[in-house]
Amino acid sequence: MSPFEHGEVFVLDDGGEVDLDLGNYERFLDIKLTCDNNITTGKIYQSVIDKERRGDYLGKTVQVVPHITDAIQEWIEHVAVIPVDGKEGPADVCVIELGGTIGDIESMPFIEALGQFSYRVGPGNFCLVHVSLVPVLNVVGEQKTKPTQHSVRGLRGLGLTPNILACRSAKVLEENVKEKLSQFCHVPAANIITLNDVTNIWHIPLLLRDQKAHEAILKVLNLQRVAREPKLEEWMNRAKLCDALHDPVRIAMVGKYTGLSDSYLSVLKALLHASVACRKKLVVDWVPSTDLEENTAKEAPDAYNAAWNLLKGADGILVPGGFGDRGVQGKILAAKYARENNVPYLGICLGMQIAVIDFARSVMNLWDANSTEFDPDTRTPCVVFMPEGSKTHMGGTMRLGSRRTYFHVTDCKSVKLYGNVSYVDERHRHRYEVNPDMVAEFESAGLAFVGKDETGKRMEIIELPAHPYFVGVQFHPEFKSRPGQPSALFSGLIAASCGQLDALLQNPSHLNKPIKAKISSNGVFSPKVYQNGHQKGHTHKPANNLVNGNYYSNDWFHLRSPLRREV
Repeated sequence: MSPFEHGEVFVLDDGGEVDLDLGNYERFLDIKLTCDNNITTGKIYQSVIDKERRGDYLGKTVQVVPHITDAIQEWIEHVAVIPVDGKEGPADVCVIELGGTIGDIESMPFIEALGQFSYRVGPGNFCLVHVSLVPVLNVVGEQKTKPTQHSVRGLRGLGLTPNILACRSAKVLEENVKEKLSQFCHVPAANIITLNDVTNIWHIPLLLRDQKAHEAILKVLNLQRVAREPKLEEWMNRAKLCDALHDPVRIAMVGKYTGLSDSYLSVLKALLHASVACRKKLVVDWVPSTDLEENTAKEAPDAYNAAWNLLKGADGILVPGGFGDRGVQGKILAAKYARENNVPYLGICLGMQIAVIDFARSVMNLWDANSTEFDPDTRTPCVVFMPEGSKTHMGGTMRLGSRRTYFHVTDCKSVKLYGNVSYVDERHRHRYEVNPDMVAEFESAGLAFVGKDETGKRMEIIELPAHPYFVGVQFHPEFKSRPGQPSALFSGLIAASCGQLDALLQNPSHLNKPIKAKISSNGVFSPKVYQNGHQKGHTHKPANNLVNGNYYSNDWFHLRSPLRREV
């Protein structure tokens, strides 16, 4: 899936490559989904074709109705009883997100299937929440209800009637707007929920709770007697804490897809989780890797200088995963700069591989060292194609899903950050690996391979022992980061970038403790943060969300992903 079209490709424990929305569900609900939780048109049609080939339909004409719609309902009912929260027994409620816009031809079979499904299960077993936009005309500041009226009319024309309206708007819906929507859409005013802009996305569950959205859903599903009050104290503290942080930590994100932040959504979220746990305000400086290269210095010197100024001004550097040779030289230069100038560095997947290439070229004087992905004929292949991969079929042929990494060095930063465990399970998505035939040569030159797979031949984690924080990993730790449980390696990067690494290595578990935010009457947050051995009180003025093109962690546009579609 192209990052420019879909945003990032989120990887599940079972190796499923899915839309980034499933990542939002995993993060918000702290659950583990499977590839079966991702229902696509291709999967449905493939299952129906397989049944027809087996003769399940006894030669009948296969049609969208009933065969495709029946397959969709069967898939939903099958997945609904599979627990995803680690508890035994089927779930009480299954949430179904129907993507797209009402009227799209792609979603028609799914809408028809859900219409049949709602009729079959009957009232009290089906609640439809319709997510719609209520735009505001800047000229007069009026909230317009026509888009919602038309989408609800289209929905009802297709056999579905919404029980609740979730209205996305810049500001809180005015009462007269709610009454108008209620009258024209036939939805009680109490069931019309405002999803207005907030300072950070963690306010959204609190916003829903304050409007009693959960009570409206429970009433439709006849679950009022069995439901408990939501426990959101820690969530509320985290939302307040995120707003109150003003002491920045700057991370340079060096990548290919910096023009679309959703391409690195899980990386951004993992950085946010770690920065809030370290009581720092995250500032991400987007550095296009191509702008760091010598060609750019000749063709666009201003972009070249701007990119290097951002890199040199950062507290830490992160090179995320990617594919293809465009911008690779810029990433290698970023890793080299971090290594030579003792700047905290975290390389993920390709970010680890390019760090190995730089080490081979700069430290071991192997100037022709490269990856066979970028130069198939290189004489010094320090990164090679995995033997079990396929060079003819691209889709689903990588090393995917959760794999176990064993620590081979007990006195290293990575093992301490993970809590001195003997192994970790992290998610992978790659075709290339560090050449196992060169490992001994690398280690003798000073590069430590502290984590390996179960065979001991596949390199998973690298470190430079003499560097303050230089870590590269073949896996993607961002996929398992949670608001209350930040990724260990991201926490290490943020802590190293703001002078807290030594304290974190001595007590890594404190990042997972419940957050108790202390906000003074004037709204200024003053945590006790020890930096370089001295206590620091932060009373800086709040920074804007977007300054000089820099993205700040509490920017509201992150609402887009989890709230843009049907629920």
